[in-house]
Amino acid sequence: MVEGFTLPFEANRKPVDHDHSDLNQCGIYRILPEEGKREAEKNPYLLDYLHMIPIDEIGMPKIYPKLDRKLGELKTPNLIYPAGDEIYIHIYPDMKDVRNYYIPVEQHFIVDIGPYLPIVEERLVDMVAKFNPTSLEERKEILRECLAKICVIDDKKKQKTATTVQKKSNFPFAGLFGSKEKAGLKTVTLTKNEYRAVEYYVMREKVGMGLLEPVIKDPNIEDITCDGYGPIFLEHKVFKGLKTTVEFTNKDLNKFVLQLSEKIGKPITFASPIVDATLPDGSRINIVYGDDVSKRGSNFTIRKFSDKPLSLLTLIDGGSLDYTMAAYLWIMLQEGMSAFVSGETASGKTTLLNAMMAFIPPNAKIVSIEDTAEVQAPHKNWTREITRGAGKGMNMSDVGMFDLLKAALRQRPNYIIVGEIRGVEGAIAFQAIQTGHPVLSTFHAASVEKLIQRLTGDPINVPKTYVDNLNLVIIQSAVRRPDGRIVRRVLSINEIVGYNPQTKGLSFVEAFAWDPVTDTHSFKAYGSSYLLEQKIARKLGIPQTRTKLIYDELEKRAKILKKIGESGIRDYAEFFSMITQVERKGLTKMEV
Repeated sequence: MVEGFTLPFEANRKPVDHDHSDLNQCGIYRILPEEGKREAEKNPYLLDYLHMIPIDEIGMPKIYPKLDRKLGELKTPNLIYPAGDEIYIHIYPDMKDVRNYYIPVEQHFIVDIGPYLPIVEERLVDMVAKFNPTSLEERKEILRECLAKICVIDDKKKQKTATTVQKKSNFPFAGLFGSKEKAGLKTVTLTKNEYRAVEYYVMREKVGMGLLEPVIKDPNIEDITCDGYGPIFLEHKVFKGLKTTVEFTNKDLNKFVLQLSEKIGKPITFASPIVDATLPDGSRINIVYGDDVSKRGSNFTIRKFSDKPLSLLTLIDGGSLDYTMAAYLWIMLQEGMSAFVSGETASGKTTLLNAMMAFIPPNAKIVSIEDTAEVQAPHKNWTREITRGAGKGMNMSDVGMFDLLKAALRQRPNYIIVGEIRGVEGAIAFQAIQTGHPVLSTFHAASVEKLIQRLTGDPINVPKTYVDNLNLVIIQSAVRRPDGRIVRRVLSINEIVGYNPQTKGLSFVEAFAWDPVTDTHSFKAYGSSYLLEQKIARKLGIPQTRTKLIYDELEKRAKILKKIGESGIRDYAEFFSMITQVERKGLTKMEV
């Protein structure tokens, strides 16, 4: 077994090398369904792993090329799915714990490459020293070229099914090494299976995230937590809370954290033991180093972000909101209303904000301002601003949210997106709303009342008379269903009506509300919506005697969204494209 890696069952060690054998001779291969066979043919080491599992005791895990969210309802999940081209994940039940196991199945874990790594590492140090790559891709290509020179695939003793690794390359550094003989390199002879394992391991350690590579590559992971020595815990989009089979000792954890901080370019020390940074894939990481400030040793937390946001149709499938609510948001954003998505940590605020932005007119100019890059707009005319801390010894000044928001007002945006309002930038955001710039943002508050309290108190200090410039407050939360599962729901959509000088308070209307008993949403403001009747209808020139037209438009858009949903479209970009086509064809144009 790999150091620090412990399987939750006693593994069988198999003598079969599936890389060079006829797969049809393997009993396990023959009983796999077609999708399982395809995965085994693509990566034969997966069969090697299946041979290690005591199938008589725990059963054969089912292989899923793609996960369905309904699998999260399984009481004892025992399944395998791919997390990228070279990694598989085994979800294995633990009958004694509320968290099941998350087992990364990697090539070097299956194939014994320990004897070869010292010489490979030694040769790599000598060879890569002469290069100075300027990008991550160049570094990867250099490592691959070096490995191709160091390693020789032995296809004499095995069937000649392996493809040569010394192929032609368009990379500018290729060929600088010369032949192995001319370079005088000490080579390592490997089977194709061993070579693939060595290559994966080297890339994982040198340019990847080491032990964290599988969970970083897995698009189903939302949160990665190491709270000290022991296992790493995960929050999975389908299976929720899981524990990995990777465990740290205190010494190994400190070493890993130091290496991790150096990889992300923010070295950590005992004098400066806390680091907040962004990983190359956009994920946010927080590291605390040393047991003097963390009693169970160093710890780190990574909050992952998807490469592509979830569409509103996907959120509707999951029950976060319904078609009528989505149609309501469509009208509001199209007509330039300002909205805050508010809720507690990890309630899905940014996910909903990203999904909503598909309703912003496609020809709009958007400026987004964030501490960490989380907002993802589908629009082409999108300016993305990120804050910057002061650079030590580099004469670099601090650039905060307040500075970027002031700059954004000079860029003539149609919409301003603020990743999260926490401080004095809140006052500027409300000034932007007053000058006619719609603002969308996220906010940490569990109710409208709490949101108003935070806005009008320190350190934001927005005058109460300004708050009614905000049109919508969407309350989002993670709630527990009767079956114990945690799900994300829009608890309410609230319309800010105005400031009452007599009571010195703000009045608001709950337009939509979630019923926890039926797990459904209701349109409580149907026929009495302040924003639809007093703002949107007037803006569109609808007379007060015909306000029913705005509700007819709402129902029409809900039907359009439902029809798009029934067509099977779920991709974020495809959904935005479809909304653009709908508007271009004039299907949302109201005749007064």
